Amino acid sequence: MLPEIVRQTAIKFSNSAAYISQDGNKITYRELDQISQEVAAWMGSKGLGEGSVVALCLPSCIEYILSYLAAAKLGAITAGINPRFTNPEQLEVLEVLRPNLILTTSDIDSSKLNNVEVEKVQVSAASGEFMPNNRIQNQTINELPSDPDRAVCICFTSGSTGTPKGALFTNRQLQAISTIDTGGAWGGAGHRYASTEFAHVGVMTKLPWLLASGGTTHLMEKWRAEPILRLIHDNRIAAVSAIAPQVALMLKVEGADRFDFSCVKAIVSGGALASPELVKAGRDFFDAPWSIRYSSTESGGVGLGTSLDADDQEALHTVGRPRLGVEASIRDDEGQLVTPGEIGEIWLRSDAIMSCYWNDPLSTKETIIEGWLKTGDLAFQDPNGCFHLAGRINEMFIRGGYNIFPLEIEKVLSAHQSISEVAVIPRKDEVMGEIGVAVIVPKEFDNPPSLEDLRKHSQEYLAQYKLPEAIRIVETLPRNTSDKIDRLKLREYEDSHNGV
Repeated sequence: MLPEIVRQTAIKFSNSAAYISQDGNKITYRELDQISQEVAAWMGSKGLGEGSVVALCLPSCIEYILSYLAAAKLGAITAGINPRFTNPEQLEVLEVLRPNLILTTSDIDSSKLNNVEVEKVQVSAASGEFMPNNRIQNQTINELPSDPDRAVCICFTSGSTGTPKGALFTNRQLQAISTIDTGGAWGGAGHRYASTEFAHVGVMTKLPWLLASGGTTHLMEKWRAEPILRLIHDNRIAAVSAIAPQVALMLKVEGADRFDFSCVKAIVSGGALASPELVKAGRDFFDAPWSIRYSSTESGGVGLGTSLDADDQEALHTVGRPRLGVEASIRDDEGQLVTPGEIGEIWLRSDAIMSCYWNDPLSTKETIIEGWLKTGDLAFQDPNGCFHLAGRINEMFIRGGYNIFPLEIEKVLSAHQSISEVAVIPRKDEVMGEIGVAVIVPKEFDNPPSLEDLRKHSQEYLAQYKLPEAIRIVETLPRNTSDKIDRLKLREYEDSHNGV
């Protein structure tokens, strides 16, 4: 799929800029096709072909896209390794992946990986010098026959526990994702910015339609709120794509009123809780509707979403309904549908769901049941058909025999006027088994809310047994490489300090 699309974009959008780096370096659609062809020839000289695996330990740069396209032209499978991973984390992923070739900008100890070639890639600083040491010119690459079941990419999950898992996607799933996201439309994208690492499912599985849109993507070496706002202003970007914490940082930029956001037609976010107060503030700030999306790596980055014209009940308190082409249900531990309003696990089904976990048939069998994906996320469905998240299965804890779902409590606490961010975690208790601890980032660190304040604020919305029974004040919440709250680190701290 990708080879055909990049060839067509080279014709349809020939001299339009496909990507522009922060230092102003750019590449056109015609150059994307031509240079990726030359990189493919170089990869072929290394013995790579259909079914080979290429690991990209690269930053989110133009070279990453060129390498991904080159591998696709050979029928090789590309796996992105998040550049924010530490060296041990990268090696852990690589041991699961077992690639044939690693492309990297830094040194990697591959002694634990047998028969793996490691090649350095130079990130260019001047147009026309992309990957000079990784190209062979004037060499013909045979076009691959169409095959919807050809494997294209592997996306590793961002979970903070257990062995890394790589979700495998084929041409068939990439086509389905393009159809769900855009209906197969070509052109009309204008300018946008890269809001996630390229190793993320939001780029790896969506690159076909991102290219087909013919837009110009602006790259940032590191995500920063003010430069993003300037990009939106300068390039008249129509869609603000960000996770909730990024939007919150945008709202804190001093002097943001000097920018003109009349170009913004929508805010789209996923990956983290967006409190009702943040949604309201974001809508006011950009004077645009906000769509909250829910998905996962395994679902191909498509799942549920709130409508841009939703009423406040849907827009502020839910993750909406299944998107067109997606089925969703809520099930109990036995896989049976729960009673409406009851909390259970979200199951998803669509043509976009991963084929399997790479080299992990047991986890695949446990996760995909008769075409349904078990997400591990908890939710309930309201009478209007909207889904309300309640947290992860492995985040739930039990107080005095009652199941406690942290996200349900966090939604209420986040509305407190003195709280900037909050996470609820369990603490061992001799009487109740576990109790809830509210880890708070206050808006004013010198004047944080008290436990009594939080309980009084929450008692109107939560049963008594759900109210937090301890509080911990912190300056920031730890986050993983996908900017989700790292609850494992919070719980490790709690356990090591014995609740002190």
